[in-house]
Amino acid sequence: MTKIYDKIVGNCHTEHWQRVLADTEVETITLDQWQAQKSRLVAEGDRGGRYPIALARGRHLADGDILSYEPDNRRAVVVRLTLGEVMVCDLMRLIDATSSDAIHRAVELGHALGNQHWPAVVKSLRVYVPLTTDRRVMESVMTTHRLEGVTWEFVSAEEVIPYLAPHEIRRLFGGAEHTSAHHHKEYENVVG
Repeated sequence: MTKIYDKIVGNCHTEHWQRVLADTEVETITLDQWQAQKSRLVAEGDRGGRYPIALARGRHLADGDILSYEPDNRRAVVVRLTLGEVMVCDLMRLIDATSSDAIHRAVELGHALGNQHWPAVVKSLRVYVPLTTDRRVMESVMTTHRLEGVTWEFVSAEEVIPYLAPHEIRRLFGGAEHTSAHHHKEYENVVG
């Protein structure tokens, strides 16, 4: 009978588990940000193991989660996530704009992102948008809208995560697909 991994034992980033795993043979399962949002999947480890995973509803894997620990055999199975880039839209320059101009630009940005069905998290004067389609498409959308006072850049997800709460991380990296569900003809030529 195949074992189904339905619980997370711990996380290797904690001090306790770092000590425990120091002299343990670790098989690593590497998932991308999209796979990690699934609560049910079959994953393969770097040593050839196959791991059927069925977590409770609403539970998702995080980097460093431990699916299995066998103290007698000194073996563990650990999940590693590879996260993509995040577009960071900075609204700081809108501080000097009139209230109506700042609101206008913010609504325009919201429209541009929402029209593409891109997930986003607003935190202070920054809007974080995960790379959900080809980077050139996202650059084209931002360039086409010419949002005065809004600057943007792409950074690694690892740079952004420390500034976000767990629910914001899930919002950014969960539920998005590899490609945007909404296409516009004017942007298709950018990647073609």
